Amino acid sequence: MKLTKFSNHLFWDVNRDQLDLEKDKSFIIHRVLTYGLWQDWLLIRDYFGVDDIAQTAMKFKELDSKSLAFISAVSETDVHKFRCYITKQSVPKHWNF
Repeated sequence: MKLTKFSNHLFWDVNRDQLDLEKDKSFIIHRVLTYGLWQDWLLIRDYFGVDDIAQTAMKFKELDSKSLAFISAVSETDVHKFRCYITKQSVPKHWNF
């Protein structure tokens, strides 16, 4: 699969030609979960598989709440297993707006 199939806005700040799907798997999955469209999700799901995506996402330090809820629901994995959930709970914000 080529990175040109993904939405243009996902990798606007990096050179797509230098990205490798296997070497930069974590970066690509994080971008798609956070900023991707449905078509982008389908591409990574078909290429990596839901279990591999979930295993990779469990190691992320940061992931927004919607993306966490989505990958947790799709992979049927408890949110407590995700590092970003644990980190978020241990570092509360000063202002909750």
